[in-house]
Amino acid sequence: MWISFTTDYGRLDGFVAACHGAIARIAPEARVIDVTHDIPPGDVARGAVVLAQTVGDLPTSVHVAVVDPGVGTARRPIALRTPGGLLVGPDNGLLIGAAEALGGVIAAVELSNPAWHAPVVTRTFHGRDIFAPVAARLSAGAPPADAGPPIDPADLTRLPEPEVTAGAGWLAAEVISVDRFGNVQTAAKSLPAPVGTRVHVGAAAAVVGETFADAPPGELVVLVDSAGLVAVAANGAPADAALGVRPGDVVRITTAR
Repeated sequence: MWISFTTDYGRLDGFVAACHGAIARIAPEARVIDVTHDIPPGDVARGAVVLAQTVGDLPTSVHVAVVDPGVGTARRPIALRTPGGLLVGPDNGLLIGAAEALGGVIAAVELSNPAWHAPVVTRTFHGRDIFAPVAARLSAGAPPADAGPPIDPADLTRLPEPEVTAGAGWLAAEVISVDRFGNVQTAAKSLPAPVGTRVHVGAAAAVVGETFADAPPGELVVLVDSAGLVAVAANGAPADAALGVRPGDVVRITTAR
């Protein structure tokens, strides 16, 4: 079975390799897809967005995600069962959007069975010591119920819903992601005006379009991106720099007058 792996570990250290090793020792036949290990350190919201927008493009998998600033605290290590696969990681909101993208949480367990963990579990590296070994066992067909006791899905930690409000000729939406090209993705799902309409994003002029090239070079375009969300991009330039925004900010898009 496939295992997908998403973290904020980066590539400068051996953290990712150590987790791969933990998987390979238990389930050498498992195939691992590294989604990304470049989530900003401790940025649970960013990790949740990336995971939720990626799992639907992957084969049925055990999806392991570790963005875990609360490692070693009372936060629970969990596994979630969905119609489209299993999710393993911390109970800090990281997994919920991906679970919803895979059809919703059918069952949840706390990963408290020590037989499923590394022989020694450290307080600072649950990716290697808990999450990777659990994922390996699940990928080999072990039932999630053997990993620990059930959790009421209603008791799982959830991140706050991003802000989206709209009215006649305007839209205010929270920025949930900025990709490496500087495209500014918002939580909104509907464009504020028809394609071809001139709008303002804050004080900056833009056009509602369908492709990056619908704006002149260097200028802004508001469009629906590949995740089905309203985004602000610039033709050949980073829109985030032009707007001075980052995740968590709210952008206001208004029809130009």
